Amino acid sequence: MKSIKDIDIEDKSVFIRVDFNVPLDDHQNITDDSRIRAVLSTLKYALDYNAKIIVASHMGRPKGKVVPKMSLAPVAKRLGRLLEKKVFFANDCVGPEIKARVNRMKSGDILLLENLRFHPEEEKNDDTFAKELAELCDVYINDAFAVSHRINASVVGITKFVPIKGAGFLLQSELNYFKRALTDPQRPLVAIVGGSKVSSKISALENMLHHVDKFIIGGAMANTFLHSAGYHMGKSKVEMDLVKVAVSIMKKAAEKGIKFYLPFDVVVANRCEARATIRVVPVQEIPGDWMVLDIGPATSLLYSEVIYDVKTIIWNGPMGVFEMDAFSRGTIAMVQSVANSYALSIVGGGDTDVAIHKSGEADRITYISTGGGAFFYLLEGKTLPAVAALNP
Repeated sequence: MKSIKDIDIEDKSVFIRVDFNVPLDDHQNITDDSRIRAVLSTLKYALDYNAKIIVASHMGRPKGKVVPKMSLAPVAKRLGRLLEKKVFFANDCVGPEIKARVNRMKSGDILLLENLRFHPEEEKNDDTFAKELAELCDVYINDAFAVSHRINASVVGITKFVPIKGAGFLLQSELNYFKRALTDPQRPLVAIVGGSKVSSKISALENMLHHVDKFIIGGAMANTFLHSAGYHMGKSKVEMDLVKVAVSIMKKAAEKGIKFYLPFDVVVANRCEARATIRVVPVQEIPGDWMVLDIGPATSLLYSEVIYDVKTIIWNGPMGVFEMDAFSRGTIAMVQSVANSYALSIVGGGDTDVAIHKSGEADRITYISTGGGAFFYLLEGKTLPAVAALNP
Protein backbone atom coordinates (compact mmCIF):
# COMPACT_ATOMS: atom_id res chain seq x y z
CA MET A 1 0.00 0.00 0.00
CA LYS A 2 1.43 3.34 -1.04
CA SER A 3 1.35 6.49 1.04
CA ILE A 4 0.34 9.83 -0.42
CA LYS A 5 4.02 10.74 0.03
CA ASP A 6 4.99 7.97 -2.44
CA ILE A 7 2.81 9.44 -5.20
CA ASP A 8 3.43 12.38 -7.51
CA ILE A 9 0.40 14.60 -6.85
CA GLU A 10 1.81 17.91 -8.02
CA ASP A 11 -0.80 19.77 -10.10
CA LYS A 12 -2.85 16.54 -10.27
CA SER A 13 -6.56 16.11 -9.54
CA VAL A 14 -6.58 14.22 -6.24
CA PHE A 15 -9.76 12.60 -4.89
CA ILE A 16 -9.44 12.33 -1.09
CA ARG A 17 -12.07 10.21 0.68
CA VAL A 18 -12.42 11.38 4.27
CA ASP A 19 -14.87 10.87 7.12
CA PHE A 20 -16.62 14.15 7.86
CA ASN A 21 -19.57 12.45 9.55
CA VAL A 22 -19.53 15.01 12.35
CA PRO A 23 -22.29 15.69 14.88
CA LEU A 24 -24.59 18.65 14.23
CA ASP A 25 -27.03 20.40 16.54
CA ASP A 26 -30.60 21.39 15.63
CA HIS A 27 -29.30 24.53 13.93
CA GLN A 28 -26.79 22.69 11.71
CA ASN A 29 -23.85 23.84 13.83
CA ILE A 30 -20.95 21.40 14.15
CA THR A 31 -20.58 20.40 17.80
CA ASP A 32 -17.34 18.41 17.43
CA ASP A 33 -14.93 18.92 14.54
CA SER A 34 -12.25 16.42 15.61
CA ARG A 35 -12.85 14.26 12.52
CA ILE A 36 -12.23 17.27 10.30
CA ARG A 37 -9.06 18.21 12.17
CA ALA A 38 -7.84 14.61 11.91
CA VAL A 39 -7.31 14.87 8.13
CA LEU A 40 -5.90 18.39 7.96
CA SER A 41 -2.32 17.12 7.62
CA THR A 42 -3.24 15.15 4.49
CA LEU A 43 -5.12 18.07 2.96
CA LYS A 44 -2.31 20.53 3.77
CA TYR A 45 0.23 18.16 2.21
CA ALA A 46 -1.83 18.06 -0.99
CA LEU A 47 -2.09 21.87 -0.93
CA ASP A 48 1.69 22.16 -0.58
CA TYR A 49 1.99 20.26 -3.86
CA ASN A 50 -0.56 22.47 -5.58
CA ALA A 51 -2.98 19.62 -6.19
CA LYS A 52 -6.57 20.09 -7.28
CA ILE A 53 -8.26 18.55 -4.26
CA ILE A 54 -11.67 16.87 -4.49
CA VAL A 55 -12.85 15.93 -1.00
CA ALA A 56 -15.64 13.38 -0.53
CA SER A 57 -17.46 12.07 2.52
CA HIS A 58 -20.76 10.74 3.82
CA MET A 59 -22.93 12.19 6.56
CA GLY A 60 -25.36 10.14 8.61
CA ARG A 61 -27.66 7.51 7.12
CA PRO A 62 -29.90 9.14 4.51
CA LYS A 63 -30.52 5.71 2.90
CA GLY A 64 -29.92 6.87 -0.65
CA LYS A 65 -32.18 9.91 -0.47
CA VAL A 66 -31.43 13.64 -0.33
CA VAL A 67 -31.92 14.69 3.29
CA PRO A 68 -31.12 18.42 3.68
CA LYS A 69 -30.18 18.16 7.36
CA MET A 70 -27.46 15.66 6.39
CA SER A 71 -25.85 18.00 3.88
CA LEU A 72 -22.10 18.58 4.12
CA ALA A 73 -22.52 22.32 3.48
CA PRO A 74 -21.74 23.24 7.14
CA VAL A 75 -18.56 21.16 6.91
CA ALA A 76 -17.31 23.18 3.94
CA LYS A 77 -17.46 26.34 6.05
CA ARG A 78 -15.67 24.78 9.03
CA LEU A 79 -13.02 23.18 6.83
CA GLY A 80 -12.37 26.54 5.17
CA ARG A 81 -11.95 28.16 8.56
CA LEU A 82 -9.51 25.48 9.74
CA LEU A 83 -7.45 25.60 6.54
CA GLU A 84 -7.73 29.40 6.32
CA LYS A 85 -8.63 28.92 2.68
CA LYS A 86 -11.77 29.06 0.55
CA VAL A 87 -13.39 25.63 0.26
CA PHE A 88 -15.85 25.36 -2.62
CA PHE A 89 -18.95 23.20 -2.18
CA ALA A 90 -20.69 21.11 -4.83
CA ASN A 91 -24.39 20.31 -4.50
CA ASP A 92 -23.85 16.73 -5.70
CA CYS A 93 -20.99 14.26 -6.03
CA VAL A 94 -21.49 12.91 -9.58
CA GLY A 95 -23.01 14.02 -12.87
CA PRO A 96 -22.07 16.26 -15.83
CA GLU A 97 -22.21 19.47 -13.79
CA ILE A 98 -19.83 18.11 -11.16
CA LYS A 99 -17.44 16.80 -13.78
CA ALA A 100 -17.45 20.21 -15.53
CA ARG A 101 -16.83 21.96 -12.23
CA VAL A 102 -13.86 19.72 -11.45
CA ASN A 103 -12.45 20.40 -14.93
CA ARG A 104 -12.57 24.14 -14.16
CA MET A 105 -10.58 23.74 -10.95
CA LYS A 106 -7.21 25.42 -10.67
CA SER A 107 -4.17 24.04 -8.87
CA GLY A 108 -4.57 24.61 -5.15
CA ASP A 109 -8.39 24.64 -5.25
CA ILE A 110 -10.42 22.53 -2.82
CA LEU A 111 -13.89 21.25 -3.70
CA LEU A 112 -16.02 19.39 -1.15
CA LEU A 113 -18.62 17.14 -2.75
CA GLU A 114 -22.11 16.67 -1.33
CA ASN A 115 -22.98 13.64 0.81
CA LEU A 116 -22.05 10.43 -1.04
CA ARG A 117 -24.86 8.53 0.64
CA PHE A 118 -27.50 10.69 -1.03
CA HIS A 119 -26.97 8.10 -3.77
CA PRO A 120 -27.99 4.49 -2.92
CA GLU A 121 -25.22 3.27 -5.25
CA GLU A 122 -22.58 4.34 -2.72
CA GLU A 123 -23.45 1.72 -0.12
CA LYS A 124 -24.20 -0.85 -2.83
CA ASN A 125 -20.61 -0.49 -4.12
CA ASP A 126 -22.07 0.09 -7.57
CA ASP A 127 -19.44 -0.02 -10.33
CA THR A 128 -21.10 2.67 -12.50
CA PHE A 129 -21.23 5.08 -9.56
CA ALA A 130 -17.66 4.22 -8.57
CA LYS A 131 -16.48 4.85 -12.12
CA GLU A 132 -18.17 8.26 -12.16
CA LEU A 133 -16.30 9.19 -8.99
CA ALA A 134 -13.05 7.87 -10.47
CA GLU A 135 -13.44 10.02 -13.57
CA LEU A 136 -13.07 13.12 -11.41
CA CYS A 137 -9.43 12.46 -10.57
CA ASP A 138 -5.92 11.38 -11.52
CA VAL A 139 -5.07 10.09 -8.03
CA TYR A 140 -7.22 8.45 -5.33
CA ILE A 141 -6.34 8.77 -1.62
CA ASN A 142 -8.24 7.04 1.17
CA ASP A 143 -8.01 8.85 4.50
CA ALA A 144 -11.33 7.61 5.88
CA PHE A 145 -10.35 4.93 8.39
CA ALA A 146 -13.77 5.02 10.05
CA VAL A 147 -15.51 3.61 6.94
CA SER A 148 -12.72 1.37 5.70
CA HIS A 149 -14.55 -1.71 6.98
CA ARG A 150 -17.40 -0.90 4.58
CA ILE A 151 -17.54 -2.23 1.04
CA ASN A 152 -18.71 1.06 -0.47
CA ALA A 153 -18.13 2.58 -3.89
CA SER A 154 -16.01 5.47 -2.60
CA VAL A 155 -13.59 3.27 -0.65
CA VAL A 156 -13.55 -0.04 -2.54
CA GLY A 157 -15.21 0.22 -5.98
CA ILE A 158 -13.39 3.39 -7.02
CA THR A 159 -9.98 1.72 -6.64
CA LYS A 160 -10.72 -0.49 -9.67
CA PHE A 161 -10.91 2.56 -11.91
CA VAL A 162 -8.09 4.75 -10.58
CA PRO A 163 -4.68 3.15 -11.24
CA ILE A 164 -2.81 5.57 -8.93
CA LYS A 165 -4.01 5.14 -5.36
CA GLY A 166 -2.74 5.32 -1.81
CA ALA A 167 -3.40 6.09 1.85
CA GLY A 168 -3.56 9.43 3.62
CA PHE A 169 -1.72 10.17 6.84
CA LEU A 170 -4.68 9.46 9.13
CA LEU A 171 -5.32 6.01 7.69
CA GLN A 172 -1.64 5.16 7.97
CA SER A 173 -1.50 6.43 11.55
CA GLU A 174 -4.52 4.35 12.59
CA LEU A 175 -3.04 1.19 11.11
CA ASN A 176 0.41 1.82 12.57
CA TYR A 177 -0.88 2.38 16.11
CA PHE A 178 -3.01 -0.72 15.90
CA LYS A 179 -0.03 -2.74 14.72
CA ARG A 180 2.02 -1.48 17.66
CA ALA A 181 -0.73 -2.52 20.04
CA LEU A 182 -1.52 -6.02 18.80
CA THR A 183 1.23 -7.25 16.49
CA ASP A 184 4.28 -6.29 18.55
CA PRO A 185 3.10 -4.82 21.86
CA GLN A 186 5.05 -3.99 24.97
CA ARG A 187 3.73 -6.25 27.72
CA PRO A 188 1.67 -6.62 29.79
CA LEU A 189 -1.12 -5.84 27.31
CA VAL A 190 -4.63 -5.28 28.69
CA ALA A 191 -7.86 -5.12 26.70
CA ILE A 192 -10.65 -3.09 28.30
CA VAL A 193 -13.94 -4.11 26.71
CA GLY A 194 -17.28 -2.53 27.53
CA GLY A 195 -20.47 -1.57 25.77
CA SER A 196 -23.87 -3.12 25.61
CA LYS A 197 -23.59 -6.43 23.76
CA VAL A 198 -21.41 -9.53 23.91
CA SER A 199 -22.92 -10.57 20.55
CA SER A 200 -21.23 -7.71 18.70
CA LYS A 201 -17.85 -8.44 20.27
CA ILE A 202 -17.53 -12.23 20.33
CA SER A 203 -15.13 -12.41 17.39
CA ALA A 204 -12.95 -9.65 18.83
CA LEU A 205 -12.82 -11.25 22.27
CA GLU A 206 -11.88 -14.62 20.80
CA ASN A 207 -9.20 -13.08 18.58
CA MET A 208 -7.73 -11.08 21.47
CA LEU A 209 -7.32 -14.30 23.46
CA HIS A 210 -4.27 -14.83 21.24
CA HIS A 211 -2.75 -11.45 22.08
CA VAL A 212 -3.62 -10.01 25.49
CA ASP A 213 -2.40 -10.69 29.02
CA LYS A 214 -5.42 -9.28 30.84
CA PHE A 215 -9.10 -8.63 30.11
CA ILE A 216 -11.17 -6.00 31.91
CA ILE A 217 -14.89 -6.30 31.24
CA GLY A 218 -17.53 -3.63 31.89
CA GLY A 219 -20.75 -2.23 30.53
CA ALA A 220 -23.93 -4.21 30.00
CA MET A 221 -21.93 -6.99 28.37
CA ALA A 222 -20.43 -7.74 31.80
CA ASN A 223 -23.93 -8.81 32.91
CA THR A 224 -23.86 -11.81 30.59
CA PHE A 225 -20.47 -12.88 31.95
CA LEU A 226 -21.61 -12.40 35.56
CA HIS A 227 -24.77 -14.40 34.89
CA SER A 228 -22.67 -17.19 33.37
CA ALA A 229 -20.60 -17.18 36.58
CA GLY A 230 -23.74 -17.87 38.62
CA TYR A 231 -24.82 -14.40 39.76
CA HIS A 232 -28.46 -13.32 39.71
CA MET A 233 -28.64 -10.13 37.65
CA GLY A 234 -32.15 -8.94 38.53
CA LYS A 235 -33.70 -7.06 35.61
CA SER A 236 -30.32 -6.30 34.04
CA LYS A 237 -29.81 -6.81 30.33
CA VAL A 238 -28.43 -10.34 29.83
CA GLU A 239 -27.96 -12.09 26.47
CA MET A 240 -29.20 -15.51 27.52
CA ASP A 241 -28.32 -17.13 24.20
CA LEU A 242 -24.66 -16.20 24.74
CA VAL A 243 -24.18 -17.45 28.29
CA LYS A 244 -22.40 -20.59 27.05
CA VAL A 245 -20.19 -18.46 24.80
CA ALA A 246 -19.26 -16.31 27.81
CA VAL A 247 -18.36 -19.43 29.80
CA SER A 248 -16.22 -20.68 26.89
CA ILE A 249 -14.33 -17.37 26.60
CA MET A 250 -13.56 -17.28 30.33
CA LYS A 251 -12.48 -20.94 30.24
CA LYS A 252 -10.11 -20.32 27.31
CA ALA A 253 -8.68 -17.29 29.09
CA ALA A 254 -8.01 -19.37 32.19
CA GLU A 255 -6.34 -22.11 30.12
CA LYS A 256 -4.04 -19.51 28.55
CA GLY A 257 -3.22 -17.89 31.87
CA ILE A 258 -4.99 -14.65 30.88
CA LYS A 259 -6.38 -12.69 33.84
CA PHE A 260 -10.10 -12.05 33.37
CA TYR A 261 -11.61 -9.29 35.52
CA LEU A 262 -15.33 -8.78 36.07
CA PRO A 263 -17.09 -6.20 38.29
CA PHE A 264 -17.57 -7.23 41.92
CA ASP A 265 -19.67 -4.25 42.91
CA VAL A 266 -22.13 -2.39 40.69
CA VAL A 267 -24.41 0.63 40.52
CA VAL A 268 -28.01 -0.52 40.31
CA ALA A 269 -31.25 1.39 39.73
CA ASN A 270 -34.95 0.64 39.71
CA ARG A 271 -35.15 2.00 36.15
CA CYS A 272 -32.82 3.34 33.45
CA GLU A 273 -33.57 7.02 33.96
CA ALA A 274 -31.60 10.00 35.19
CA ARG A 275 -33.91 10.47 38.21
CA ALA A 276 -34.01 6.79 39.16
CA THR A 277 -33.23 5.63 42.69
CA ILE A 278 -29.71 4.21 42.72
CA ARG A 279 -27.62 2.06 45.04
CA VAL A 280 -24.16 0.51 45.07
CA VAL A 281 -24.22 -3.21 45.86
CA PRO A 282 -21.91 -6.24 45.62
CA VAL A 283 -22.72 -8.44 42.63
CA GLN A 284 -24.03 -11.07 45.08
CA GLU A 285 -26.76 -8.67 46.27
CA ILE A 286 -28.38 -7.30 43.11
CA PRO A 287 -32.10 -6.81 43.90
CA GLY A 288 -34.42 -8.95 41.80
CA ASP A 289 -36.35 -6.02 40.33
CA TRP A 290 -33.38 -3.65 39.79
CA MET A 291 -30.87 -3.37 36.95
CA VAL A 292 -27.10 -2.90 36.71
CA LEU A 293 -26.18 0.35 34.93
CA ASP A 294 -22.53 0.98 35.89
CA ILE A 295 -19.54 -0.58 37.62
CA GLY A 296 -19.16 0.28 41.30
CA PRO A 297 -16.46 2.36 43.04
CA ALA A 298 -14.60 -0.66 44.44
CA THR A 299 -14.47 -2.20 40.95
CA SER A 300 -13.18 1.10 39.56
CA LEU A 301 -10.40 1.03 42.15
CA LEU A 302 -9.54 -2.58 41.30
CA TYR A 303 -9.46 -1.85 37.57
CA SER A 304 -7.16 1.10 38.24
CA GLU A 305 -4.76 -1.22 40.07
CA VAL A 306 -4.98 -3.80 37.28
CA ILE A 307 -3.71 -1.33 34.68
CA TYR A 308 -1.15 0.33 36.96
CA ASP A 309 1.82 -1.65 35.64
CA VAL A 310 0.67 -2.50 32.11
CA LYS A 311 2.63 -1.26 29.09
CA THR A 312 -0.13 -1.34 26.44
CA ILE A 313 -3.86 -0.64 26.74
CA ILE A 314 -6.58 -1.20 24.13
CA TRP A 315 -9.99 0.10 25.12
CA ASN A 316 -13.36 -0.19 23.38
CA GLY A 317 -16.70 0.48 25.03
CA PRO A 318 -17.89 2.38 28.15
CA MET A 319 -18.29 0.86 31.61
CA GLY A 320 -21.92 1.92 32.01
CA VAL A 321 -24.71 4.14 30.71
CA PHE A 322 -22.33 7.10 30.81
CA GLU A 323 -24.72 9.42 28.94
CA MET A 324 -26.54 9.84 32.27
CA ASP A 325 -24.46 11.45 35.01
CA ALA A 326 -25.70 9.02 37.64
CA PHE A 327 -24.19 6.11 35.71
CA SER A 328 -21.08 7.78 34.28
CA ARG A 329 -18.68 7.53 37.20
CA GLY A 330 -17.31 4.11 36.29
CA THR A 331 -16.46 5.20 32.75
CA ILE A 332 -14.97 8.53 33.92
CA ALA A 333 -12.87 6.71 36.54
CA MET A 334 -11.60 4.37 33.82
CA VAL A 335 -10.71 7.34 31.60
CA GLN A 336 -8.71 8.87 34.44
CA SER A 337 -6.95 5.57 35.19
CA VAL A 338 -5.96 5.10 31.56
CA ALA A 339 -4.86 8.74 31.32
CA ASN A 340 -2.74 8.40 34.47
CA SER A 341 -1.04 5.22 33.25
CA TYR A 342 2.39 5.15 31.64
CA ALA A 343 1.16 2.73 28.98
CA LEU A 344 0.69 3.15 25.26
CA SER A 345 -3.09 3.69 25.29
CA ILE A 346 -5.23 3.23 22.21
CA VAL A 347 -8.94 3.91 22.41
CA GLY A 348 -11.47 3.06 19.72
CA GLY A 349 -15.23 3.36 19.49
CA GLY A 350 -17.52 6.35 19.20
CA ASP A 351 -19.00 6.09 22.71
CA THR A 352 -15.60 5.71 24.36
CA ASP A 353 -14.27 8.65 22.37
CA VAL A 354 -17.18 10.82 23.57
CA ALA A 355 -16.56 9.79 27.19
CA ILE A 356 -12.89 10.73 26.97
CA HIS A 357 -13.60 14.16 25.51
CA LYS A 358 -16.37 14.68 28.08
CA SER A 359 -13.91 14.05 30.91
CA GLY A 360 -11.31 16.41 29.44
CA GLU A 361 -8.54 13.80 29.30
CA ALA A 362 -8.13 13.46 25.52
CA ASP A 363 -4.65 14.98 25.53
CA ARG A 364 -3.40 12.30 27.93
CA ILE A 365 -4.48 9.33 25.82
CA THR A 366 -1.80 8.16 23.38
CA TYR A 367 -4.16 7.66 20.47
CA ILE A 368 -7.92 7.99 20.02
CA SER A 369 -9.14 6.18 16.92
CA THR A 370 -11.60 7.94 14.63
CA GLY A 371 -13.43 4.71 13.83
CA GLY A 372 -15.53 2.48 16.05
CA GLY A 373 -16.62 -0.17 13.55
CA ALA A 374 -13.31 -0.21 11.68
CA PHE A 375 -11.35 -0.37 14.94
CA PHE A 376 -13.37 -3.38 16.06
CA TYR A 377 -12.98 -4.99 12.64
CA LEU A 378 -9.23 -4.96 13.25
CA LEU A 379 -9.69 -6.32 16.77
CA GLU A 380 -11.45 -9.28 15.17
CA GLY A 381 -8.26 -10.00 13.23
CA LYS A 382 -9.74 -9.06 9.87
CA THR A 383 -8.27 -7.03 7.01
CA LEU A 384 -10.19 -3.86 6.23
CA PRO A 385 -11.71 -4.18 2.72
CA ALA A 386 -10.81 -0.59 1.80
CA VAL A 387 -7.20 -1.14 2.88
CA ALA A 388 -6.98 -4.36 0.89
CA ALA A 389 -8.30 -2.42 -2.11
CA LEU A 390 -5.30 -0.06 -1.94
CA ASN A 391 -2.80 -2.88 -2.30
CA PRO A 392 -1.23 -3.29 -5.77
